[in-house]
Amino acid sequence: MAENKVLTAQAKAALRKPINDAVDKIQAQVNELRKDGTDQVISLNSHIEALKRDKSLSKAERDAGIEADKKALVGAKQVEAANKDQVAKLVAQAETYIKDHFDKEYYQPVAASCAEEKVIAKKAYDEQIARLEQEHKATVAKLSDRSEIKEENYVHKNKLFDAKVTLQARQSQIKDRQHEAFNYQYHLLDLLRMSKFTFSENMKQKWENYKYTFNRRDFLLRNGLYFAIIIVFIILAIITPIIKGSSLSTYNNILNILQQASPQMFLALGVAGLILLTGTDLSIGRMVGMGMTASTIIMHQGPNTGEVFGHIYDFSKMGLWPRVVLALVVCIVLSTVLSAIAGFFTARFGMHPFISTMANTLIIFGLVTYATKGVSFGAIDPAIPSMIIPQIGGFPSIILWAVAAIAIVWFIWNKTRFGKNLYAVGGNPEAASVSGISVFAVTLGAFVLAGILYGFGSWLECARMVGSGSAAYGQGWEMNAIAACVVGGVSFTGGIGKISGVVVGVIIFTALTYALTILGIDTNLQFVFSGIIILVAVTLDSLKYVQEK
Repeated sequence: MAENKVLTAQAKAALRKPINDAVDKIQAQVNELRKDGTDQVISLNSHIEALKRDKSLSKAERDAGIEADKKALVGAKQVEAANKDQVAKLVAQAETYIKDHFDKEYYQPVAASCAEEKVIAKKAYDEQIARLEQEHKATVAKLSDRSEIKEENYVHKNKLFDAKVTLQARQSQIKDRQHEAFNYQYHLLDLLRMSKFTFSENMKQKWENYKYTFNRRDFLLRNGLYFAIIIVFIILAIITPIIKGSSLSTYNNILNILQQASPQMFLALGVAGLILLTGTDLSIGRMVGMGMTASTIIMHQGPNTGEVFGHIYDFSKMGLWPRVVLALVVCIVLSTVLSAIAGFFTARFGMHPFISTMANTLIIFGLVTYATKGVSFGAIDPAIPSMIIPQIGGFPSIILWAVAAIAIVWFIWNKTRFGKNLYAVGGNPEAASVSGISVFAVTLGAFVLAGILYGFGSWLECARMVGSGSAAYGQGWEMNAIAACVVGGVSFTGGIGKISGVVVGVIIFTALTYALTILGIDTNLQFVFSGIIILVAVTLDSLKYVQEK
């Protein structure tokens, strides 16, 4: 009896026919009105663009062709304007008909049919499983040899798997039919409006497409770690007031988290480009230490108390702004040059970034420690932080520096040729090379961009901490930056990642560290938490890659 609710292909076509006939009749009138107007405007504009790109024509031929098209375009626009109101009236008439008839007379019956088909498919699957189990038990009861029983169990397992695959295929077909029925309404509207939809219609289509493509396993692989971290934060937010007597989610705490995250945002944005190329950078922490030391020396309050290669430098006679600018330039130049050296060895000789940046780590730490004897250079001039990162109505402007960096790197990744090449080389360097992309230039460019960001980040960190630069500063920061990228979805498999993911990753790690610090958790145990998160993040990333393969 239930199967009577299931519509055949012929029944569905019969339901759709009156709608098609009514809308097609209106569509034919609209097409006739657009033929010499809108259609001609589109065609002539396309032809003008084609003429502009056609290098086989002389300038005179090109100009003559464009001029002729522009004259014809004037007439076509006049026809379009004359028919505009009539076309709009017909389109509105068709829209009203679709609104009144499509959902009630076609989509809802199809949706009900699909729902019933799902029930029937599940029932057939359950009956098949019950029958297979019964047959398996009967067969095993007749056997006594262990090898034969093992073989029967294997055959039975395969039969169960085949039944499940058959059910999934049938469910997928039912899902396709319902999705096709939903989309048909927008296909009709698309023809009438020439691909123009309202915001509400766009949202409905996106939601339908999301439901259609939703896969629970894939969703959990992509977002499971975020859910786990959110649960941890909720737990921390609950127990912090109990243990410490103060709330974790106050306005000041949020600002403190964002302030701490801001310099590290530069580092994560830098290394994200290298991870996108299936690389990494182990020298980030030492870059920060070098930049902090250089900045502190230049912006120091009065003569430096420590020596650099046996000399004491005094930049205090310079104005404050020249010292600030000089410190930034020195930070960027040092980190960019050293990062470019590692990038050159990676790009030119195929050296893995793990090796080239590890060598950089040793070189930087050795040079800075030897030059400064490992001492801390104290505080910078107290007036400088308020120049670089002033408080604007109680709001720390260092956050705005991070926002600017995010916007610039997002633009580079998504709107420039270099950014597109970065994804191409990361995804498949051989294919990118064959298509004419210089893998060497892209790789070296990624390291240069990373160096610039490291320099900027260390300069801001110096201003935030009011100096205290030393060779040992920044130790372990590379782990936080790399982990933030991985947690944010930048894949070590290459060519996969978004700036938004990097931002989320940095904030997650900074907030977690801040919360654990407030609770008085030992720093060494905080490393354990970070390590577990990294391990889980990379595992989930690997599972996603295996699933896609």
